[in-house]
Amino acid sequence: MNKSLFSLFLLLCTITTFAQLPRLKVSDNGRFLQTEEGKPFFWTGDTAWELFHKLDKEQAAYYLETRAKQGFNVIQAVGLAELDGLNTPNAYGYKPLDKTDPVKINVQYFNHVAWVMQKADSLGIYVAFLPTWGDKLFKDSWGDGPEIFDQEKAYQFGKSLALRLRSQSNIIWVLGGDRLPREGSEDVEVWRSMAKGIKEGLGLFVDGIFSFHPQPTSPGGSSNWFHKDEWLSFNMHQTGHCPGQSYQKIAHDYQLTPVKPTIDGEPLYEDHPYCFDAKHKGYSVPDDIRRIMYWNVFAGAFGQTYGCHDVWQMHRVEDKGVNGPLRPWDVALNLPMANQMKHLKHLMLSRPFFDRIPDQTLIESEQKDDETYAIGTRDESGTYAFVYVPTGKTININTKELRGQVLNVWWYDPRTGATFMLGQTQNFGSFSAVCPSSGSGNDWILVVDDASKGYEKPGTVAY
Repeated sequence: MNKSLFSLFLLLCTITTFAQLPRLKVSDNGRFLQTEEGKPFFWTGDTAWELFHKLDKEQAAYYLETRAKQGFNVIQAVGLAELDGLNTPNAYGYKPLDKTDPVKINVQYFNHVAWVMQKADSLGIYVAFLPTWGDKLFKDSWGDGPEIFDQEKAYQFGKSLALRLRSQSNIIWVLGGDRLPREGSEDVEVWRSMAKGIKEGLGLFVDGIFSFHPQPTSPGGSSNWFHKDEWLSFNMHQTGHCPGQSYQKIAHDYQLTPVKPTIDGEPLYEDHPYCFDAKHKGYSVPDDIRRIMYWNVFAGAFGQTYGCHDVWQMHRVEDKGVNGPLRPWDVALNLPMANQMKHLKHLMLSRPFFDRIPDQTLIESEQKDDETYAIGTRDESGTYAFVYVPTGKTININTKELRGQVLNVWWYDPRTGATFMLGQTQNFGSFSAVCPSSGSGNDWILVVDDASKGYEKPGTVAY
């Protein structure tokens, strides 16, 4: 074997060494993600921004193993971390860069990043990897920085990271990092340069998947700047840490052309102070989180990210903490919503996946645009429909778009994943349903199926 062929052989070996999980790609209709074999992928994400920066291997393994058991399949984490990520070393004493120069990455630091990614891969978890937090481009009023990127350095940094990590089949590349591009600046071009560098580093053999993590903004998120960029595979929102009608932002992106998938990559976290004001407003509760995630998915999102305020920062008792965390990260891993996220994934995978559309015509009842807002989704073929009812009210359902002459009707409990069959009904075009319980925290999903399809009970993963 001549030298050039041997080099190509080594390159191919490097690319496939740790490729246990199939790579992800956008579905043919542009609405969802799927594996390269064509299987549906419902993003069930957790937010672990400080994972690489603060945890050692044993702690990282415990975190990932816990999340895998809870049904998560995506972890969001950052290379150049938010909490003084350039100057405070990781658990092994390594900083990510030599003298904060993004052209000179510290291989030992990123070897640890790669180890964590490989551990995630072995557990069936993808890593939504932010190369850097946005304060390394500009600090604004709350970042540690320092500001180290221009277009050329962003390109070189992205290319270096991609060359180092391209053997990982479980990476989803997410640029941005909680910053909005500033008007009159080169911020947009800096992020485009980083994306270009990553793509060049991945090379001809790897087609990466990309998004951009913004701050809360309207009407879109990443779509405000990058929707028509070829490198952007899917749009991402941060709907933020105040209660609100998150589905409106998902609905905005759903209508854009060209069609691209969309997701809420940072909603209100569990254990987070409402609007950052713990003293006057208190902390979020599980039904806040459930309401947001079902709203988003039924409005057209291809999945949902969860976050816990104690976990994203990997808070320890001895830490000062950011915005009043309530408990250590390892205790917070088992808060209620962390164990309820899987019920959404199981529901969505228990019916045909790729032709699902949002449909508010399913709901005939009068609505208010507040926390009581019910939302519907169904498949284009009209074989099933889901209606999410946040506060357990009586709901009038329009079934004219459902094709079955006989309908199976179920209640699905988003807190437990339990299913109750209400019975069968002739499809007369509409009916009323009374939720099993009502009031704040008593949210339910009504499932209506074409009985002739013989679908298993909701939440039984079949597709």
